[in-house]
This record gives sequence, C-alpha cells and structure tokens, in this order.
Amino acid sequence: MASTETPRTGIPHPVINADECKSCMRCIVACPKKCLRLSEHLNRRGVKPVEYSGEGCVGCGICFYTCPEPYVLVIEK
Repeated sequence: MASTETPRTGIPHPVINADECKSCMRCIVACPKKCLRLSEHLNRRGVKPVEYSGEGCVGCGICFYTCPEPYVLVIEK
C-alpha cells in the first residue's frame, strides 16, 4: 500500500493511498486551501495520483468527503 507518508505532528494533513487513487481530481478542486496536487509519477493504475503539497491543510475534511473511493484519502493529526 503506497501512501504519502507524513510523520504525525499534531498538524492536520491528508494521507493518500496513491495506488488506489484514480486521479478524478475532485479533492484537488474541492480543497479550500489548494494544498493538493497531481503527482509527477504514475501509480499502479497508470494515472498520476493526488499528493499533498506538504503545507496548508487545516483538517476540514472536504477532500475526504469529496473522494468517491473509500479508504483512498484520510485526514490525520
């Protein structure tokens, strides 16, 4: 299970299962802080998955609720 690994810091951030992302970009469009982007690399499905830019997340969860695939995107603190 490939994911964007970010150490737990108490600061909210999205954790994305890159292998399961279908690159629909709904979370990118929905993010009010615009802290998600498409990766430069392809996942096992042959699409560029969404990745976290590394800063800006406020933990609102809009990306989580917008994602049509269960367990692809979660918010950790």
